[in-house]
Amino acid sequence: MKHALGIALALGCGVASAQVADYKVEGDGIPKPLTATPGNAARGKALLARREAANCLTCHTINDKDLTPGGKRGPALDGVGAQLTASQLRLSVVDYSRISRSTDMPSFHKTGRGTDKDMPVLSAQEIEDVVAFLATLRYR
Repeated sequence: MKHALGIALALGCGVASAQVADYKVEGDGIPKPLTATPGNAARGKALLARREAANCLTCHTINDKDLTPGGKRGPALDGVGAQLTASQLRLSVVDYSRISRSTDMPSFHKTGRGTDKDMPVLSAQEIEDVVAFLATLRYR
C-alpha cells in the first residue's frame, strides 16, 4: 500500500543519546512501537516546536497557532494522522528512504549516516513521541 501523503520530515543535525532500537518493517510500516513507553503527543509537539533535532518545520507546515510557520519544500502535515497509520508514520520518521529511495529526507533512527555513525538523530522515545503527535494531525 502506498502512502497517501509523503512525509519528508526535515530534521536537524542533533544526535540522540540512545542507541538504535530494534525494529521490523512489515509491509509499509513498522507496526510495533520502538519503546515500551507509549509516545506522548505533547512531548512530540514540543520537539517540533524547539526546531532542533525534530525540525520538521524546516520543510513542512502545520496549521497550529502554537507552532511557528514552517517551510514549503515538503507537503503540509495537516491531515497526516487521518491518512497514515501509526505504523506508516513510524516508518516515515525512522527511515523514509525505505518508502522513497529518491527522498532528500534523512533517516532519523538508524546508524551509518554522517560523522556519528553509531547514534540516531532521534531516540526511540523521541520517535514514538513525534509519531504520537503526527497521529493527532487530522483535517480540521
